[in-house]
Amino acid sequence: EQQQMLAQRLKAAVHYTVGCLCQEVEEDKDVQFSKQSIAAISEITFRQCEIFAKDLEMFARHAKRTTVTTEDVKLLARRSNSLLKYITQKSEELASSNMEQKEKKKKKSSAAKGERTPGEQEAAVTENEDSNMA
Repeated sequence: EQQQMLAQRLKAAVHYTVGCLCQEVEEDKDVQFSKQSIAAISEITFRQCEIFAKDLEMFARHAKRTTVTTEDVKLLARRSNSLLKYITQKSEELASSNMEQKEKKKKKSSAAKGERTPGEQEAAVTENEDSNMA
């Protein structure tokens, strides 16, 4: 019963989002969408998302994993070159952003402990060598 309620809420959210997107297209392209066509697009979208979710689960299971990864999503999108390119680009942006955040955290924790980062250690050694030569 609870799963049915959750599914109904998800369907309603998809229907609302499809309605908003159709409204944007109406304004941009000067076309009209009937309520029935919005409902049909919503239903197709929801069913396709269910299929995608099952496929992603199967890709992860086949790889003997319990977690769906970006590689699974790329595999799902392989038939659409533009979508695959977009997903790959976003994945790389997220990976880069995550690396930057990890570096910042590493520097903050080192600074809080009074430790020097490898770059700071190297600069201090060079500075010390320079002062010894003078």
